[in-house]
Amino acid sequence: MAFTLRQLQFFVAAAEHGSVLAASKALSISQSSVTEAIKALELDLGVTLFERRARGMEITVAGHQFLRHARKIRDDVSDARRAFMVPSEARKGEIKLGVTSLVAGYGLSDALGRFKRTFPGVQLEAIEDTGEYLEHLLIGGEIDVAFLIVSNLHNRAAFQVESIAASAMRLWLPLGHPLATQEAVSLEDVAKEPLIMLSVEEIEASTQTLLASLGTRPKVAFRTRSVEAVRALVATGMGVAILPDLIYRPWSLEGDRIEIRDVSGDLPTVQVGMAWRRGAPLSDNARDFIRLARSSFQGTT
Repeated sequence: MAFTLRQLQFFVAAAEHGSVLAASKALSISQSSVTEAIKALELDLGVTLFERRARGMEITVAGHQFLRHARKIRDDVSDARRAFMVPSEARKGEIKLGVTSLVAGYGLSDALGRFKRTFPGVQLEAIEDTGEYLEHLLIGGEIDVAFLIVSNLHNRAAFQVESIAASAMRLWLPLGHPLATQEAVSLEDVAKEPLIMLSVEEIEASTQTLLASLGTRPKVAFRTRSVEAVRALVATGMGVAILPDLIYRPWSLEGDRIEIRDVSGDLPTVQVGMAWRRGAPLSDNARDFIRLARSSFQGTT
């Protein structure tokens, strides 16, 4: 028996909320409905989507792979419905976007795809650069909307800002690391470990400021601008990293496991969102992109 859209929606909710209970509350349905939907999916696909544990459940590798397909199916259905609400005449014009490297692959790609499917006549142009340079382009009217870390804006008063996700900073560890036995790791313990430093936007500065409060100089084992390199280096035991949940994935490209743990203390929270020039009128194209980006990005967290 083929799976249904309803089963996909329940599976996605469970994956995104981290538990059957949270998913059932978000969907306003019974826990048994979510559980039965997941079991039916697993039976139909012939794979285990979640590992059941005493403290909840954890999505498997196969679950992560299927989650991307499930989200795409859900979004395609939503786009198909929305297409009938678009005026019969094809929408024209263009939209110019800016995005920073840290968030370029975490929500924006889905938003771009959905926008293009919904408004195929609109020309999309996107540029990737630093947050500071994107602010300059917004003020100059050279781009319509920027997709970036809004907690790090230099000239916030100049922009209308919509924060669409808050991402906590946590410690990334290789499987079996001694610190992984702790629920919350102290900063003092982190400072003793070799660090893999992600040198993009505010991440490196935030980490260094955090550890400097201890009066110690962090032991940086490797510095890179590549998130995938950080995953691989942490997973193979080269060091640990303090990074936002936004970019966490429990496996490296090589399939090695990455653990995460809370760090005690006042860690910064990364706020991801969109910004556009305050007082400047938004085109219909820009408004629709903001709407689609909002829902697409929230679907990835």
